[in-house]
Amino acid sequence: MSLKQTITVFETMDSAYVNGETIKALFAEYPQVTVTVQTVPGEQCKTDFVKIVIPGKKGKSTGGTAPTFGIIGRLGGIGARPSRIGMVSDADGAVAAVASALKLADMQKNGDVLAGDVIVSTHICPDAPTQPHEPVDFMGSPVGILTMNKHEVIPEMEAILSIDTTKGNRVINHKGIAISPTVKEGYILRVSEDLLRIMEMTTGALPVTFPITMQDITPYGNDLFHINSILQPSVATDAPVVGVAITAQSAVPGCGTGASHETDIALAVKFAVEVAKEYTNGVTKFYDEAEFAHITARYGSMKILQTMGNV
Repeated sequence: MSLKQTITVFETMDSAYVNGETIKALFAEYPQVTVTVQTVPGEQCKTDFVKIVIPGKKGKSTGGTAPTFGIIGRLGGIGARPSRIGMVSDADGAVAAVASALKLADMQKNGDVLAGDVIVSTHICPDAPTQPHEPVDFMGSPVGILTMNKHEVIPEMEAILSIDTTKGNRVINHKGIAISPTVKEGYILRVSEDLLRIMEMTTGALPVTFPITMQDITPYGNDLFHINSILQPSVATDAPVVGVAITAQSAVPGCGTGASHETDIALAVKFAVEVAKEYTNGVTKFYDEAEFAHITARYGSMKILQTMGNV
């Protein structure tokens, strides 16, 4: 059950003293798993970027050919100390990403090795700033989005799930998880039928999706409204990216404490793990390659949306 790993990570991160080395210690008993930590200073505070690699039996890290899957935990910070005490709602993406890695590590230790490599990345900052946003305040970030993408969007990732708390809005009125359409090279493509199927299986309910706009898939800092940073990894890669939103019925501020729900995070973990199994085994697709080739041939490149534009 992914709930066990979720609770372990949740309790580990709910601390004023947590850092990247604390997360690395969770994987000490898994010799096959590689965890690297890099501390990056910001203007107001610092953060630790964590990269976790769970090698597959046919993974490219060991000379194989199986696809490499990426899971990114997107957030501004796991805490907003000293203005807020405790773990904030924004931390859910980091918890889900690390818990996914811990579940995959447990599986590997117990003999269930995936075909391809899985790379998990996120960052750990217990004292990030906050920032105003409508309809509720966001968490800020210790570092800019370019720095985040540099450390979290790993070139080897061939398809990416970006997990992020997405509760500070009025367009997703659902408690649990929801997925976005696939985003690739500036195009918002149709929602993956494979991912819808996996979502139905892992949640035991009808799949829930959420709307995104062209503004959402452009880089931060361009003076456009973004639902949040869930699709910011898509501006830094040609790989297909799907957002996995951890959601609520009401609008909850990212800097709110006591707003995380372990069962909802565990749903995101279950979904990510099942997608990892199928994608690295060549079963699941994030998009239709032939249709993407057709749309780009007919309408051209949309990569300008991955940049700051012409202004």
